[in-house]
Amino acid sequence: MAAEEKKQEFWRWPEGIWVNPDIDWEKGKFITAGVDVGSVSTQAVVMVDGEIYSFGNTRTGSDSPDSARKGMGIALGKTDMKVDNIDYCIGTGYGRVNVPMAQQAITEIACHARGANYMYGPEVRTVMDMGGQDCKAIGVDDRGKVLNFMMNDKCAAGTGRGMEVFADLIRVPVWEIGPRSFQIKQEPTMISSTCVVFAKSEVVGLLEQGMPENDIMAAYCSAMAHRIIELLNRLGVQEKFVITGGIAKNEGVVKRLEKELGIKNMEKAWYKKEMRDKVPFDTQIAGAIGAAMFGFAMLERGKVKSARKA
Repeated sequence: MAAEEKKQEFWRWPEGIWVNPDIDWEKGKFITAGVDVGSVSTQAVVMVDGEIYSFGNTRTGSDSPDSARKGMGIALGKTDMKVDNIDYCIGTGYGRVNVPMAQQAITEIACHARGANYMYGPEVRTVMDMGGQDCKAIGVDDRGKVLNFMMNDKCAAGTGRGMEVFADLIRVPVWEIGPRSFQIKQEPTMISSTCVVFAKSEVVGLLEQGMPENDIMAAYCSAMAHRIIELLNRLGVQEKFVITGGIAKNEGVVKRLEKELGIKNMEKAWYKKEMRDKVPFDTQIAGAIGAAMFGFAMLERGKVKSARKA
């Protein structure tokens, strides 16, 4: 039993795949793809004429090209489509220049802005991308064009990787931290939000003092939310405000962020109805959606030529 517990990867999010059963890709005019190779996770989205056909979500490995291939392989794994059937592919994220099947690379800031516009509608004005190694607050217009942005400093505190380190430290699966952070009698004082190393040391100390695990989770989620608020305050938050990225799946952070901002149910309640009825809710695919949409727009306008192989 002890050996099995030791092998458990508490930090790992479940990988995902989805295919739209209502789309016949062979009847599509333009097939585009976006591959978002992030520091922690990789997403691939395939679109047919601007509609999501399939997507895959996997862990980024040590090799960006391999991670891109794996992500695309997952996205196409339950279909009969091949990479050669794709007209245009765009890479984004940290590994965007190392996506083998991509014809072009676009920054994750632009892609998350465009993806949020697609997912939540043209009313979106502020996008918070809560990624693996950094957070980006992005101001956008009604077309999903970036107007301005701010990034956090180079530290894992307040990011997905910081949450993974925390999950491993307290030996609780990362997806359980959000719900359990509300199973408390009262909100505890937040822990250090300035450095993941200091935060780890503080968590160890609290565990040794016998502080309940759920209270520690609440204190950590609160610290992450506070750190994100500081970044948003530097940019200036305008509604409609939405969150993208992996940490957006952690309700312990999101609900505390909502409370500080005075906004309720900012995620699923604002997911576009036509998206909500067709596509599973997944904040991690926003960057890949944006990349695929850029490709679709360029093909429609004749700015690029199809790379599809006969």
